[in-house]
Amino acid sequence: MKVSLALGSSISHRTLFFRKQYFYPDMSKGFQISQYDKAGGIPFAVGGHVSFRIGGAEKTVEVRRIQLEEDPARLVHLSSDGGEVTLVDYNRSGIALVEIVTEPDMSSPREARFFLQKVQSILEHLEVTDSALEGSMRCDANISVGGGSRVEVKNISSFKDVEKALYFELLRLRTMRGAARRATRRWDEAKRITEEMRVKEEEEDYRYFPEPDLPFLEFSKEIVENACRTMPELPDARRMRLVEQYGLDAFDATVLAMDKGLADYFEETTRYYHNPVSMCHWITTELQRRLNHNEIMAQECLFRPRDFAELLSLVDKGELTAKIAKEMLWDLVREGGSPSDLARRSNLRRIGDRNSLKIIVRRVLEEEPKLLEDALQNEKAVNFVTGRVLEETDGMGDPKIIFEIVVEELDFWRSELRKATRIAL
Repeated sequence: MKVSLALGSSISHRTLFFRKQYFYPDMSKGFQISQYDKAGGIPFAVGGHVSFRIGGAEKTVEVRRIQLEEDPARLVHLSSDGGEVTLVDYNRSGIALVEIVTEPDMSSPREARFFLQKVQSILEHLEVTDSALEGSMRCDANISVGGGSRVEVKNISSFKDVEKALYFELLRLRTMRGAARRATRRWDEAKRITEEMRVKEEEEDYRYFPEPDLPFLEFSKEIVENACRTMPELPDARRMRLVEQYGLDAFDATVLAMDKGLADYFEETTRYYHNPVSMCHWITTELQRRLNHNEIMAQECLFRPRDFAELLSLVDKGELTAKIAKEMLWDLVREGGSPSDLARRSNLRRIGDRNSLKIIVRRVLEEEPKLLEDALQNEKAVNFVTGRVLEETDGMGDPKIIFEIVVEELDFWRSELRKATRIAL
């Protein structure tokens, strides 16, 4: 019901189930309990829309209906020495799922991907799905070219694969120039191609009729109103609040709002660290890069917000350089723990002693005369010299202090050169 309200759909106060007749290994009893919007059928909800931004423009996809149906089994396609085999996993078979059927409003695979990302964000904020669970959200993508036969690609489990599968089908259908037949296909992630599963039935082949063993479902006005009152904050509203409350720019706020786990992580960290703009940059770049690398979500990360705030505070105090903190973040995201403890165990504290750094700066300039010559002739080269000294300290030297010392040393060399010139004259 909350899904329907979030998408702006009209909830049917009376709905019923239909039997969809077909036999396939994933539905071995020969029919699926579903809903139908014809022949007297009443789906759970009708209408609605999903809006998202793509390429700097607003795109709206209309929703045709939202319905309940039972989940079929999962087909697992494997390759072995004897050829390809298909196993059937019935563990999820019969579990109720929500199906969202859209109008044919998307004109590119990329739009389909952005649409799915927005829908997932809405479902996460409603807390009706757990994106960390495999198969919690799946897509059956339909595609046709120039009014030709419609092809359905079944059960694609990731948004990237939806985009890849549709691009493949787009190329295949254009190459066949209208000769493709109406069919159901599957996406082979390993081969990066779609393969035909079966010729697609026409709607009348399913022989829909009302499910005789299940009664009508009726929802009173009070039930719907109560669901409205308990609706949580949705992604669009959260994005606007993040901008107003924390001073984030629209892009960063959108990145956070599209991932509930990441947005929750951000907001919890603000309890311990009070520079939300700087912290948001760290989360949407450095933290997210490491979460993606380890294939985990923010809510699963062992490195908790309080510890993340501690890491940023160590950088602000000058006890760690940003480079060291970024290196530490790889281990912290993977294993969790205290940044202070890790820095102590690994001897990763910032080198801030001016005398120690001055010795390193002088050594670099003396050992690399070409570098010294370039820096004396071009004042902008001081940044390059600072970078070389940082390399010598394995990134642990304080870049601000190193910069100041480099400027002092170059000024000294220029002064000595001027003296030598006057003596020569």
